[in-house]
Amino acid sequence: MQDVLADLMRIWRSGETAGVGTVVRTFRSAPRPAGALMVVAPDGTVSGSVSGGCVEGAVYDLAGEAARSGRPALERYGVSDDDAFAVGLTCGGILDVFVEAISQETFPELGQIADDIADHQPVAIATVIEHPDAEWVGRRLVVRPATVAGHLGSSRMDSAVVDDARGLLAAGRSEVLHYGPDGQRRGDGMTVFVSSHAPRPRMLVFGAIDFAAAVAQQGSFLGYRVTVCDARPVFATSARFPTADEVVVDWPHRYLAAQVEAGALDGRTIICVLTHDPKFDVPLLEVALTMPAVGYVGAMGSRRTHDDRVERLRAVGLTDAQISRLASPIGLDLGARTPEETAVSIAAEIIARRWGGGGRPLTDTDGRIHHEQESSAVQSPVLPAAN
Repeated sequence: MQDVLADLMRIWRSGETAGVGTVVRTFRSAPRPAGALMVVAPDGTVSGSVSGGCVEGAVYDLAGEAARSGRPALERYGVSDDDAFAVGLTCGGILDVFVEAISQETFPELGQIADDIADHQPVAIATVIEHPDAEWVGRRLVVRPATVAGHLGSSRMDSAVVDDARGLLAAGRSEVLHYGPDGQRRGDGMTVFVSSHAPRPRMLVFGAIDFAAAVAQQGSFLGYRVTVCDARPVFATSARFPTADEVVVDWPHRYLAAQVEAGALDGRTIICVLTHDPKFDVPLLEVALTMPAVGYVGAMGSRRTHDDRVERLRAVGLTDAQISRLASPIGLDLGARTPEETAVSIAAEIIARRWGGGGRPLTDTDGRIHHEQESSAVQSPVLPAAN
């Protein structure tokens, strides 16, 4: 989403109209997730992708037509029995794409939504994508934790969708919801896509070493808001970590405890401990492994360092269950040697834990390539569409 938001906002602020296609629902091995976005500018240029190349041309034409006509549409792309290449989605998946015209007239709230996203404020957009009455398609609500903007058509409908959208926003999930034509909980006829824009999850990298610079770069690439923290001001500088969102000079355990106290961490938070120095590691991990659950806690070091670290953690009172939450030595076995390769192995472990992957070559596996997210797994950034 954020990779195309700037392009969309340039069109919106200029007073022109963009054609926008949003993936709202996927089945099987669809190449792009719900929330993937394509923006077609008035001059015909395009940004974003809805399928990684499979059906881009068809969606491009449909989005351009929506911009010209002002009529939204929901289209399904998949593989037919005998005509897969003509349909365009040859990977075996199915995806639903909603196309619409977006301008200051059709979506006056978009400017504030863009500001919310930039300020890390949670906001959800609930858009009607199917309804027996075509006039209702494209109507939307902008839902924040304490406020609502817009109107779908009836107070009953608004109330039902707002309740569900706030639940999805709190969980950081985007989803398609079904209701009766007037928002009835039981029934069918109206379909609403809720696009949740939760603040970017955080990656905390402790230890201002060369490996930390590579890990910060990977974290930023994956969409995390990255903080590098070290107690040594000569090493903890923005110049050494240009891809980090912030660089903090503080004792790691003290900084982490303050973040916990401020409620600034959640179940999506990633903690990477790269100092492999007991005077930093042990008090830091004592906080990390006893705090409310975060998505991932990993620590760098050799197996000898790990064994010594475990004994030190037991000596300060941590239980085996708490210590078992620690990924150490950090990363997957990729044979990595350089800081950049090690950062890839750490990122790979975070992704594998999120989706329940085994880290094996796909040529050695059978069945579906894409895993369903496990409820207890690491959650990644949610970057769905603002439609």
